[in-house]
Amino acid sequence: MRQLIRPALTGLLAAAGGIATAELVASLTRPEASPLVAIGGTVIDATPTPVKEYAVSTFGTYDKPLLIGTILLVLAALAAAAGVLAVRHRTAALVLVGLLGLGGAAAALTRPGGRPLDALPALLAGAVSAALLAWLAPKAAPAPISPAPPPPSPGAQAGQPGSDRAGTGRRGFLVAAGLVALGTALAGGVAALVRRRGAQAADQARGQITLPAPADPAPPALTTPGFYTPNQDFYRVDIALTVPRIDPRDWTLKITGRVDRPVELTFDDLIKRPLTERDITLNCVSNEVGGPYVGTARWLGVPLAPLLRAAGVQAGADQLVARAADGITIGTPVATVLDGRDAMLALAMNGQPLPLEHGFPIRMLTPGLYGYVGAAKWITELELTTFATYDAYWTQRGWAAQAPVKTASRIDRPKAFARLAPGPVTVAGVAWAQRRGISAVEVQVDGDPWRQATLLPTASTDTWVQWTWDWAATKGSHTLRVRATDGTGQVQPEQRADPFPDGATGWHTLVMTVG
Repeated sequence: MRQLIRPALTGLLAAAGGIATAELVASLTRPEASPLVAIGGTVIDATPTPVKEYAVSTFGTYDKPLLIGTILLVLAALAAAAGVLAVRHRTAALVLVGLLGLGGAAAALTRPGGRPLDALPALLAGAVSAALLAWLAPKAAPAPISPAPPPPSPGAQAGQPGSDRAGTGRRGFLVAAGLVALGTALAGGVAALVRRRGAQAADQARGQITLPAPADPAPPALTTPGFYTPNQDFYRVDIALTVPRIDPRDWTLKITGRVDRPVELTFDDLIKRPLTERDITLNCVSNEVGGPYVGTARWLGVPLAPLLRAAGVQAGADQLVARAADGITIGTPVATVLDGRDAMLALAMNGQPLPLEHGFPIRMLTPGLYGYVGAAKWITELELTTFATYDAYWTQRGWAAQAPVKTASRIDRPKAFARLAPGPVTVAGVAWAQRRGISAVEVQVDGDPWRQATLLPTASTDTWVQWTWDWAATKGSHTLRVRATDGTGQVQPEQRADPFPDGATGWHTLVMTVG
């Protein structure tokens, strides 16, 4: 077993050098071309929906680091195996390394929005790893077992040349390994520096934006604590393993497809148009009953309907496909953009230019629809087409093509399994049914009759409603449930349903102890 340590370490060092080289090249060309990002994106695309939903619900925002970590572990195992193989079958080991490089290149080229140059980092990773493996493998091979030396002649001194060949071999390997490790660290450090500077440049461009006053402002902001979700706490669910860094000076939006007059707009074109300001609640279809993937912000943006009408939507075009810089496509019913709701191309969130992770410089919002069909981030193109001729990214994976938000409610306090003192307890939470609004919220303790909660002021039917209910808590274990009634009089359904394929249903239920 000890004889395998150096060969395995050789494979790991060779792979690390190749990956560091690839990351450096990707940072200088296009971060999305990183083999780790490309392979990760391919894995996400190939993952069955139930597994994907389990990852989101179980690991939350840690799902992406976990995926990258898993990919690195698999690559490390393959690299160690290649190093061991190289001791006896060097050609086979080099072929294995080359195939891994080709696999990374294929993943980069087949990603949505992939470009021919995206294959370069993975190809270089394979070439550098193979070269390092070919150089290190002879130095890592165990020293051959030689016959026992004859007894020293009289007067001979210990340690004569030829008696420490094994030690010399170890020293040679350690020197070579140290050089590779140093080069890997330097390449990785430069790659990290370049990416940090890229992020700083994007942040600097974002910081230089002066937001104009809205031509159509929202009513005065509500002062109820918790109504607005701070930008840093707003949920993020997407497939981007690296956040696109877009300079708004280089950004353009194309309106194409079934239109009379194709349009191309710059960021300056949009920010000079009359802007609308609205409070809108946005939620993810992956949100479980009582889950955290919902938030409310004050958005500033360009109304989308006038842009489409100016382009001239042709008869029969019923789907608006948004294409994003991360390669994803989102399909939105054209009718929901033109029916009078505040669909917009948002450029600001809670009084600040969009954060990078939330779609800077421009994202799309469609009140009343789950994010996967109405809220594309990092948007670069809008194509008018039909549902019959094109399936967007999530629709290709079995999600519903059209997904209006379902009525939902949540208990935010007390928390599940809380231990409370007997006496007055304020039960509070939120409920939402965008475009329909919330007319009532009820709370039930154990099997007692439903009790009406108090609804706090809200901004519009496009936002959630905060609610409270005063409970005289008695000793014992209790089960609390909540349900909402929307503005049309429909009561939130009790039957539990998973998020797939068009949103979860069910009453949020918590257990707590008093005493």
